[in-house]
Amino acid sequence: MAKSNAERQEKAAAKRKSRGEVEVRFHTLPATRQALAELMAWGGIEETGEAITLMIHHLHGLGPGGAIPLLTPPRHEYVIPENVSRKLKLAHDREALRINHDE
Repeated sequence: MAKSNAERQEKAAAKRKSRGEVEVRFHTLPATRQALAELMAWGGIEETGEAITLMIHHLHGLGPGGAIPLLTPPRHEYVIPENVSRKLKLAHDREALRINHDE
């Protein structure tokens, strides 16, 4: 006799538990989903979980020296435009004059 859906789900849950399998979830922005989709297409991978698992294991295989640069988030550098810099300098100079005048 064929197993019912409940029996199949129960067997799958028991197998996951015995293997120590846990579910990992995370939220992503559209750009991250797009990057993952492109990576999966390049590798011919159809399952998101498989792609992420492979990336984690390959990254781990690089060791600390190889993995750390890839795990360092990019930092954005902000350069103050010249016109803003001038306005800040003027405001600073005015405030310095005001303080000197008050003394």
